[in-house]
Amino acid sequence: MNLNNYKQLSGDASFRKFYRSSQNSVIVFSKKNKYLNLAIYEAINSCLIKNGVKAPKLKKEFYNKNYIEIEDLGNETILKILKKKKNKVKIYFNVIKILQLIQKIKTKNLVTFKKIKYEIPQYAETKILNEANLFLEWYLPKVIKKTRINKIKKEIKNSFVNLFKKLKLKKKVFVHRDFHVSNMMYHKKKIYLIDNQDAAYGNVAYDLASLIDDVRFKTSEELKNKIFKMFLKLNNSIDQDKLKNDFDILSVLRNFKIIGIFTRLSVRDKKNRYMQMIPYAWKIIENRTSKNLIFKDLELKLNKYFSKKLRLKKWR
Repeated sequence: MNLNNYKQLSGDASFRKFYRSSQNSVIVFSKKNKYLNLAIYEAINSCLIKNGVKAPKLKKEFYNKNYIEIEDLGNETILKILKKKKNKVKIYFNVIKILQLIQKIKTKNLVTFKKIKYEIPQYAETKILNEANLFLEWYLPKVIKKTRINKIKKEIKNSFVNLFKKLKLKKKVFVHRDFHVSNMMYHKKKIYLIDNQDAAYGNVAYDLASLIDDVRFKTSEELKNKIFKMFLKLNNSIDQDKLKNDFDILSVLRNFKIIGIFTRLSVRDKKNRYMQMIPYAWKIIENRTSKNLIFKDLELKLNKYFSKKLRLKKWR
């Protein structure tokens, strides 16, 4: 297949490439790590669909040729709609109802179209901390002198570990892990989830933090609070204080991960556009750490090593 014959669509941060075919389908191509990016990706999509969540359906698989075909959901993301709408609350309410559906999923074991069993993993301490540490592995060398890196790494790693230990909610739910409005398509008057391959079982606050403290879409403090209260109203059995505690911690750890990933995309993959969102990721971190005493230790270290000027730096 000659992909030059098809229109390439804007992609995500994975190794997948997307092309619009003439058959009302989208070609998903991935040569690198294709089991995750094609087979597991499709298996999670199917799992979501079986549990009442809209996701792209598989049309054909050509795994040996490094691609699959999925249904074409068009170009309208929920992000685009939110940018045009003044009243955003109703849209977010519909998104929160989808999050409710996701968190009710109990499926643990899947079978891919390659007839290989796949167990949905746990989003546990090691994984979450390793992801937060991407900030130290990629962003630190870009902004800190080499002679100081090891000392700063050690101090901030310890802060990350201490924060994780302060999480309070023990129940594990199905977590999308990248639940934000850029990963939602509006198709046939329904919301569809995309970029689903990294799903796991983890903390109930994680996807909520992904949605509310979304680095790709700036929202007011008032709207953030309304979305949080929406979620609580629909999930009134969850302890509010514990949820807020875990929400704050996971938002901060997630946004450090995002800064690390965006820097890696720039340095390793030459995808420099992501660097433009780093100042807002810093703003989200500051917003959470400045209002909660559990971040006191981390905040002191951040103020010591990362100046306001550095955090606001506009990357090209």
